[in-house]
Amino acid sequence: MKNSAPSYLKHHFLIAMPHMADPNFAQTVTYLVEHNEQGAMGLVINRPNGLSLADVLEQLRPDEEPPILCQSLPIFAGGPVQTDRGFVLHPSGTSFQATLELGELALSTSQDVLFAIAEGNGPRQHLITLGYAGWEAGQLETELADNAWLTCPAAPDILFDLPSEQRLEAAAARLGVNLSLLSAQAGHA
Repeated sequence: MKNSAPSYLKHHFLIAMPHMADPNFAQTVTYLVEHNEQGAMGLVINRPNGLSLADVLEQLRPDEEPPILCQSLPIFAGGPVQTDRGFVLHPSGTSFQATLELGELALSTSQDVLFAIAEGNGPRQHLITLGYAGWEAGQLETELADNAWLTCPAAPDILFDLPSEQRLEAAAARLGVNLSLLSAQAGHA
C-alpha cells in the first residue's frame, strides 16, 4: 500500500449532503478557514441568524446610534462553537487589530473591523459571523469518508456577491451537482 500525503481542504467549501442530520449543518455551505493534521475550522456562510450589524453595534456602543446602512448588513450563524465571538471574512489587503491573512482572503476578529465597516472605511466585501464550526483531528476526514459532505474550491463570488439563500446551490453547481436530485439516504456502494 502506498503512503500518500494527506489532502487538506483549506480554502474549500464543505457542502452538506441532503442526508445531513446535524441541525447545525443541514443545508449549509461552510468555508474552511483552516484544515490540517490538528483539525479544521470553518464558517457557515449561508445561514443568517436574524441579527444585523446595527444590532451588534448597539451592544458594542450603546450610547451611539449605528449608521442606517448597518441595519441591512446581516450577521450569519458561523457555527455552533463560540457563538458569542465575531468573525469577519474579507478580501486580504486590509488589516485590523486581529487579522489573519489567508492568501486572497483574511479573517478579522477584532471590533475595529466592525466599526470600520459601519463607518464606510472597512472592506467593501465582507461576511460577518457569530461563532464558527470546528473539527478535531481526523473528525472531518471521518465525516468526508461517511459521505456527509461534498467539497470544492472556494469562490469569492459565492462568498461575497450572491444572496445567502443561493450560496448552497451555487457551490454545488461548481461541481456540476444539483442537490435536489440527490437522495436523502446515506450509504456506500
